[in-house]
Amino acid sequence: MATQTRGQPTERRAKPGGPSKGGRTTPALFVRQVIAELRKVIWPTRRELRTYTIVALVFVLVMVVIVTSLDYGFTRLVFAVFG
Repeated sequence: MATQTRGQPTERRAKPGGPSKGGRTTPALFVRQVIAELRKVIWPTRRELRTYTIVALVFVLVMVVIVTSLDYGFTRLVFAVFG
């Protein structure tokens, strides 16, 4: 991997559609860029969305059970030792 270590830093070119001299973008340009990015998104189908939602909910429920069990166990342990 080649990097420049001495001399003047290389100039960076402005990205297409972006501000030319580090200024702020206009709200209209920002909205156009957001819309352009959203068009690139591959949206999940209804079935995929349902599957992902169920998987996420099951994961959260499993984590709740684990954390609750550990909390209950540590509480019992502390009361047994100190109380």
